[in-house]
Amino acid sequence: MQCQVCNQETVLPFRCPYCGGQFCGEHRLPENHQCARIDFARSQRQEQVMKTQTYNSYQYSYNLGAPRHERHLTTSPKELKHIAVAAALVMAIGVSIGLYGNFFGGFSFTWTVVMMVVFAVIMTGSFLTHEVGHKIMAQKSGLWAEFRLTTWGAALTLISVFLPFRMISPGAMMIAGTPNGKELVKISLAGPIVNMIFASALLGIAFSPLPATWSALMFFAAYINAFMAIFNLVPFGILDGYKIFSFDKKAWAIAFSVSIVLTIIAVIYTF
Repeated sequence: MQCQVCNQETVLPFRCPYCGGQFCGEHRLPENHQCARIDFARSQRQEQVMKTQTYNSYQYSYNLGAPRHERHLTTSPKELKHIAVAAALVMAIGVSIGLYGNFFGGFSFTWTVVMMVVFAVIMTGSFLTHEVGHKIMAQKSGLWAEFRLTTWGAALTLISVFLPFRMISPGAMMIAGTPNGKELVKISLAGPIVNMIFASALLGIAFSPLPATWSALMFFAAYINAFMAIFNLVPFGILDGYKIFSFDKKAWAIAFSVSIVLTIIAVIYTF
């Protein structure tokens, strides 16, 4: 979206609470975009510096335009509860893949209970560290960042436990503040990079001297992580790839190329 003053393309525009216009970080204040309701804005500030807005869809609140926070990792009891539910859902997905494979085939090995648990732990770790990667980079930039479940995402993830196809999207990292382009690229890259690291490590384990069934399991886990990276780097919609591509096409091209290579290697040895 373009800023209504300078026409600069802005991925995360600031909406003026007084006139309703969309502006970049430089022109977000009423004084900087000749707000039509500047007098009302000034009178409001005399009573309260900034109002808190509550977003009911995720049931949390934060101050728009508030000063940046201290740059260290923080969490809250509410975030930990949401993470616990998300972890349980992803664990269920991991176990269900093994059960489905034993009943309907599709794998070159038979899943044991131990293999299901190990794979479910890897899946859960891959998902959560992806989100924590975003959180760390956001909070290093002084932004508010906490994980939240989403109603439809959690519901679809739960339903897919019982379906042939899987959807792993119980929630996402919610970030508040106004990051600049460089910060947004770092925040968006963090998640896919975590999955690429997981995929590389799992491929290394798979190529080590392991029993054939465990090597096959590691290759499959590597494929899941590589696919998560390449999917999130697609430059479309709300995906990480769109934000990265908008501000740094070179960084996007490098990350996307690496994820493609990892995916191809994993596919060759998995299927």
